[in-house]
Amino acid sequence: MQHKIDALQKQFSALTLEVADLKKEHFETKKSYSASLRVLRDSTVHASETAQNAAKAAEHSVLCSHKCLQAAQTASQSFVVEAAQAASDAATHAAHSALESAATAASAAATAAMAVANHEEDISSSASAAAAEASRKATAFAAQAVIYSNQAREFVNKSVRGDDQIRP
Repeated sequence: MQHKIDALQKQFSALTLEVADLKKEHFETKKSYSASLRVLRDSTVHASETAQNAAKAAEHSVLCSHKCLQAAQTASQSFVVEAAQAASDAATHAAHSALESAATAASAAATAAMAVANHEEDISSSASAAAAEASRKATAFAAQAVIYSNQAREFVNKSVRGDDQIRP
């Protein structure tokens, strides 16, 4: 009888150690998982902020393109073709900047969306939605910058040709 009790006690001790090891592994896994979630959440928030900053940059590029358009129009009317050309070139560069900003915003939005796909968490979902909206804005700003750039180029062409009308 004592032998059976000793065997049971030995098995119980082994099980106790095994449970303790499992608890320790579970705690470490949970700790690692929590750290990964924090990194994922922070990455999503940073991607969202990046997209929003890219949208702001695209908006500034639109404003620059619009000012360049105005400068090109004014210069073309006063027969200062070089100034009109410079303003048109600046509008083109601003439009390229807006396009790059839109691409950056889209990339950041995609990053945020991937984070949400890997782990749905309220803050990640909100950040992803904000990044997607910023990407939409940046794309709209880029399109407007391209329009202004094209109009500025048309003013230069008009000035060089000596036309009185802008061609569509």
